[in-house]
Amino acid sequence: MWNMVNQQISSALHSDFEFTDKKQLASHNKEKLYKICDDKHAYLVKVDRLTALERFEAQAHSLDLLTRDSDFMIGDTITIGSSLDFSFMVLEWLDTEQSTPNWHNCGALLAKMHQRHEQEMFGLEHDNYIQQVLQPNQWHKKWETFFAEDRIGWQLQLLAEKGIMLVNIDEFVALIKTLLPHHVQPSLLHGHFWSGNIAFNQDKPCLFNPACYYGDSEVDIAMAELYTPLPEAFYTGYNTVKPAKQERTLQKAIYQLYPILLSANLFAGDYLYQAKERIQEILK
Repeated sequence: MWNMVNQQISSALHSDFEFTDKKQLASHNKEKLYKICDDKHAYLVKVDRLTALERFEAQAHSLDLLTRDSDFMIGDTITIGSSLDFSFMVLEWLDTEQSTPNWHNCGALLAKMHQRHEQEMFGLEHDNYIQQVLQPNQWHKKWETFFAEDRIGWQLQLLAEKGIMLVNIDEFVALIKTLLPHHVQPSLLHGHFWSGNIAFNQDKPCLFNPACYYGDSEVDIAMAELYTPLPEAFYTGYNTVKPAKQERTLQKAIYQLYPILLSANLFAGDYLYQAKERIQEILK
């Protein structure tokens, strides 16, 4: 496989490349991460099963969207390919190891991205993934329909197919539609916005592992606050550009249910209990 990686990087660069150093990195999911370099270049390589090729291609599209419509530092996709047994994605290496976090700027850049309203519908032109879980993105005119069906309903259905029925899906999806705001402008969302997908190059905020779509900007904020809230400077920076909406506890609970259900599908265990508790909180 690594000969194939060298060949495709060489083809993308229009010059010979052969790495002289390879180091495996820690990963938040099942894919393996490597840093490869020669004396001039360094790249991040993601490696997974052959079936991950479509996922890598979808992620490359999300990275392109962030590059086009935000001022975050985004690693360019160098190449995507496969061998007989594996698929791989090669990204520009962004050095984040010795950087000082500028959370104020990170918040301001996210707010600036959320202020763009160039899309009239909710969703995306193709499906993508969060980790190994498919994220459907059919276009919808109504935000409450999109989030209730393509986010909450979809995750509940995946659990039901495993024999885990947390709630009557049709009734719960119908309820969610009544509880979400009906006057939302579509913003480009990172889609998997949390501290593990944020880093800094010098003091410039970088984003990783996006699962972009167009939706309510509050979704990114709610997801970031679920397990490890970001530093206060982030929210200060965000509010200087786009003042936060008045606190809506129920809405946040619904938005946070999505990543909880996602984790329940991936890992089961305690996440199933969290999902049950959150569903009961919404039902009350």
